[in-house]
Amino acid sequence: MQEQLKIFKIIHIALVAGLILAYFFLGNLSDITQLKLPKVDSDNTVYLAIPIAAFIVSNFLFKMLVSKIDSNLSLKEKLVPYQSASVVRYAIIEGSAFLILIIAPDFIIFGMLLIVYLILLMPTEYRIKRDLKLLD
Repeated sequence: MQEQLKIFKIIHIALVAGLILAYFFLGNLSDITQLKLPKVDSDNTVYLAIPIAAFIVSNFLFKMLVSKIDSNLSLKEKLVPYQSASVVRYAIIEGSAFLILIIAPDFIIFGMLLIVYLILLMPTEYRIKRDLKLLD
């Protein structure tokens, strides 16, 4: 379990690090004025919907994929489909953050919120067991 968890954490850290580097270089985060809240009007509300939709869809798909994992399998056997479900979740969040960065750089603060959420999803043994309903 620990070896697979270590690999899983490396995958997660690589995704987060790549996203942070992209935001730093492409998002021009060295300029602190980028971190202000943008003015939201009827023309750009769709950009506000991107992170909200990413959060909802990623969690829905993750829970759906985890619920399809056979409960009769051992923990080690459950880790592969769990990791796949997690990667789907990470990809949706990461893709949405990149979409915001490229299409609507004024909304970079919402992309950064997605990055923080992705960081908080770091895989731990407790989180995996909780998601797989293996806690006593």
